[in-house]
Amino acid sequence: MLDLRHLQVLRALARQGSIAGAARQLHYSHPTVAHHLATLEAHFDAPLVHRGSRGTTLTEVGEALLPHAEAVLERILLAEREVRDVVALGTSTLRIGTFPTAGALLLPPAVRQMHDSGVLVSLTEGELPELLEGLRSRELHASLVFSQPGERLDLDEEFALQPLLEDPLLLVLPADHPQAAQKEVPLEALRSEKWIMGTTDWDPCDRVLSWACGQHGFEPVHGMRTDDYAVMQGFVAAGIGVALAPRLGLSPPRPGIVVRPVAGPPLARQIAVAMLPATAAPSAGQLLTVLRAEAERIQQSWDEAPRH
Repeated sequence: MLDLRHLQVLRALARQGSIAGAARQLHYSHPTVAHHLATLEAHFDAPLVHRGSRGTTLTEVGEALLPHAEAVLERILLAEREVRDVVALGTSTLRIGTFPTAGALLLPPAVRQMHDSGVLVSLTEGELPELLEGLRSRELHASLVFSQPGERLDLDEEFALQPLLEDPLLLVLPADHPQAAQKEVPLEALRSEKWIMGTTDWDPCDRVLSWACGQHGFEPVHGMRTDDYAVMQGFVAAGIGVALAPRLGLSPPRPGIVVRPVAGPPLARQIAVAMLPATAAPSAGQLLTVLRAEAERIQQSWDEAPRH
């Protein structure tokens, strides 16, 4: 019969590359690691590691077993956390991640319903790379995430990605800008403008902006940098530059700016919730139901909003 210690040894050998390294990581003796490895190899009647003067590497059989071993160990760790929550708090805890704009509009009604149902919610706010890492490490049960159309998020196949909302990327201009009276603004008309952009090079809106401007033969010129959409709107209102921002981040627009769609094919990001289907199933399913309802309400309010 397989023992969790056998799987821990295989994972440690893969990560450390030697029996001695695995022993240090697991706080086992060298003979204990060798014993668990021998037992595991006997169970499958096949060698799982190559032993050499420079350490150990997994055989083809070991490589085939490794992802299953890691998945089992991760699920055990997650089960321990969830059960300890119930023992310590008397109820389950749903650990949710979010990025700021979605957290402000999509999440509050869902959290309220979770609380009303007796489910505690632990909220982690961060940028997309942090949220994806929280999901991969199983620190989060679910998270609001976003991506550009056709873009794949760096998550393994265990995660279900449930679409919620298509969030348009819109131009933000000073109210007295020459293009402010247009219903749609062509990007080439903003060729000479300075742009208010994000603080990191991986910023998704900036990547879309650079790609879209590149289709017209120019690169956007950085003006100021901020990740705060309220600050961005202030810079635009002051005439310091123009910006491309998601509609969720512009609720409500401040005085002194106008918001216009880009002429041509629409630019947008896809907002979804990523979760492990088998984890915290009842409360995660309830979360998804409420998030979908709130996303539909937001979409309806956008559809009914007057166009200026």
